[in-house]
Amino acid sequence: MRLAFFADIHANRQAFATCLEAARGRGADRFIFLGDYVGYGADPEWTLATVMELVGQGAPAVRGNHDNAIGTRSETMNAEAQAAIEWTRGRLSASERKFLTGLPLSCEEGDRLYVHSEASQPARWHYVRSAADAGRSLIATDAHITFSGHIHRPALYSMSVTGKMTQFIPLSGIAVQLLPGRRWLAVLGSVGQPRDGDPAAC
Repeated sequence: MRLAFFADIHANRQAFATCLEAARGRGADRFIFLGDYVGYGADPEWTLATVMELVGQGAPAVRGNHDNAIGTRSETMNAEAQAAIEWTRGRLSASERKFLTGLPLSCEEGDRLYVHSEASQPARWHYVRSAADAGRSLIATDAHITFSGHIHRPALYSMSVTGKMTQFIPLSGIAVQLLPGRRWLAVLGSVGQPRDGDPAAC
């Protein structure tokens, strides 16, 4: 089975549509969504309609902090993000808002865990910016591999059976062998708002 992961779409219709097309073109059998479907971008309705359709077909999806902010005013965000959330609230239907607030914070599937931020306290929206952050997340779960988003920059971490952390910089087209005895945390880049210098990154 070939999995396609999407994180931090942020209502960017053009980027999301391009990434979906690319995933399908590469034979993806299953889509997995790691949160932040709204915020920043101009097409929250189309984005949510597309995600909701795919979730209805069996795609797992978790809630991100921007999604959470739609249903609560207690989220702390910068001024740009807060303005985008206020605008988005006025665009979404009741069913779309209900979909967002009803999403789980994490989801387990086989030996995989899906979460927007990290596994130790998903509702606190901690950023994984270092091996120490990744270790905190890995210790909190028994999953062989955890997939997350949130920071808009890809990263890959592993933990040995003795707790030693290793950090990798993912490179396009390079395969990583998931060695037995190690557990992994894969942090995805952002579909809709990459911060790695490549505006077309999926």
